Amino acid sequence: MKEQVSILDGNTFLVSDRRGDIERSQDFPTGLFSFDTRFLSTWVLTVDGQRLHPLSVDDAFSNRTRFFLVPGPPTHYLDAKASVIRSRSIGGSFTEELTVLNHSGREVEFVVRVDMGADFADVFEIKQSQRKQGRAITAPGENELRFTYRREGFHRETVVRTDAEATIDPTGMTFHVRLDPHGEWINQLDVDTVIYGARGEDIRANLPLGASRSIAEINAEHDEVVERAPKLGCDCQPLAGAYLRSLNDLAALRYESIALGVRLMAAGLPWFMTLFGRDSIFTSLQVLPFLPDLVPPTITMLAGLQGFRVDDFRDEEPGKILHELRYGETAGFEEQPHSPYYGSVDSTPLFVILLDEYERWTGDVALVRQLEAPARGALDWIDTYGDLLGTGYVWYQTRNPETGLGNQCWKDSWDAISYSDGRLPGFPRATCETQGYAYDAKMRGARLARTVWNDPAYAERLEREAAELKERFNRDFWLPDREFYALALDPDGRPVDALSSNIGHLLWSGIVDENKAGPVAAHLLGPRLFSGWGVRTLADDQGRYNPIGYHVGTVWPFDNSFIAWGLWRYGFREEAGRICEGILSASRHFGGRLPEAFAGYERGLTDYAVEYPTACSPQAWSAGTPLLLLRVMLGLEPQGEHLIIDPAVPEGMGQVELLDIPGRWGLVDALGRSRTAGDPVRRR
Repeated sequence: MKEQVSILDGNTFLVSDRRGDIERSQDFPTGLFSFDTRFLSTWVLTVDGQRLHPLSVDDAFSNRTRFFLVPGPPTHYLDAKASVIRSRSIGGSFTEELTVLNHSGREVEFVVRVDMGADFADVFEIKQSQRKQGRAITAPGENELRFTYRREGFHRETVVRTDAEATIDPTGMTFHVRLDPHGEWINQLDVDTVIYGARGEDIRANLPLGASRSIAEINAEHDEVVERAPKLGCDCQPLAGAYLRSLNDLAALRYESIALGVRLMAAGLPWFMTLFGRDSIFTSLQVLPFLPDLVPPTITMLAGLQGFRVDDFRDEEPGKILHELRYGETAGFEEQPHSPYYGSVDSTPLFVILLDEYERWTGDVALVRQLEAPARGALDWIDTYGDLLGTGYVWYQTRNPETGLGNQCWKDSWDAISYSDGRLPGFPRATCETQGYAYDAKMRGARLARTVWNDPAYAERLEREAAELKERFNRDFWLPDREFYALALDPDGRPVDALSSNIGHLLWSGIVDENKAGPVAAHLLGPRLFSGWGVRTLADDQGRYNPIGYHVGTVWPFDNSFIAWGLWRYGFREEAGRICEGILSASRHFGGRLPEAFAGYERGLTDYAVEYPTACSPQAWSAGTPLLLLRVMLGLEPQGEHLIIDPAVPEGMGQVELLDIPGRWGLVDALGRSRTAGDPVRRR
């Protein structure tokens, strides 16, 4: 029973198994979470001492779900004498309505039990199996069970209340139920989570949305976000389903920052329900043509938390954009450096890229002027602290060997950067796509300097530096005998020669020489990298390849969306379309919700997209993937006060119509039709 079911409302989310149960497990984290603390670690329902088995789960909505269950082993399914419905919703607090149905023609008595527990574990404690250092108290009361945890000024509480009469003990509630023939019993359990501040009140009460909201309020807000987005009409059902699911997930993943009370985009559930520099920037780039008003809070927050000192513990440096911001116990007591943590090599150039792309779409020069100093600081970081070895490239190596990240690119697992034979290079490392981001940041910074900041000399300097970087990069990273770019350079400047999906990001950045773009595109769509569903993170003949390895063979939807954008940029429209078709076809096997990653098996081998066992879902940059793929297929590109529309819809998708695309031009519509077999392939 390992499949996760989740409900969320930005600040608070719950993850359970397919029965609706929550049990402690390091491999399969379930629980009720808010701001990096688990407020429920046990929530197990039994009837007459028996666990329940699911008949069906209705999880069509992000903030509520229903479980249809029967007690006892599966052999009872055929003629069950009773069934149970668990209807739950979330809106800061968590509510579960239990319904027990008697399907027999006689009076029946049941003992309904809910085992309850709250370990108040920090997300890092769950991953690392750390023991709590504070003091926990469990207090049964009248119609309630209260769990309290204190460690100095860190104070959290979970309160469970019941509508029905119950026998309450420190580990849960027991209900003795008598049902008439074909009768039913209904009871509501309410779970409140409290994050105490210095004044003894829930600090979330001071946020604009408060500590909790009604389901009607949540639904109204979600509907309003979806309503603002452009309207999609298309013949391709996977695209239509993925688009709607993505909009709903993006609305649900927004949360309120405790620090500033602004609405930000969380990276993903269950591990990453917070602000991530890299993830939030990539997601913002994906949603810009659809929901541009979601972007300014993220840019502004990242600028406000930009590094201003050298802090080895946090990997902080002047001008650097954060990697991750946490609110939990381990960050508060500095057992983890995430308050915030800056261990990301790419969020800093990506910050400048996003700022420029935002202005190109919206014309919001006021924000660009407001953030001129942070943008200049980010560009300065590229050439100073980013260039660890003084070679003109951006390198990474943590300042904090104990708790800092080793790999600080988007593929940040320990074995993600390797030579083709599987060996791991030493540190520092300079990954190829990071150099592409640095090039793009300089080019975009130059445009902003010339058109908004009124500093042509600075613009000329940035353009000159970008040109030098491009020339240097195409000399040092290109592997002429293999016709692709090295994944990275090692500390001695030697190529780390694995064939990986990173080369697709180079196309997106524009750093690739025109005469090298064709071979790069051929590798991306060749059988070693392209599974049929999408581009694998690592080619299938490399030493560390594993189709279910986190960054060494799986397919990441977000990765593929930027690869498709890069192929489009260099005129490879058909190749970009193949990626769009593969990813959207895969989405059907996940109910329209693209997960963080899925297995890299060959499409012809499995005929369906295979789940990666611990993938985050929903995840923001996966939710943003169908949106960016739509942009690619319709050829949407801002140019001055106009939106260029140059569609190339993949064969078999039929007609795609996107209405009311927002931007500095007002609202415009885009229409594209897929070409038919035999039509000429258009190149740039």
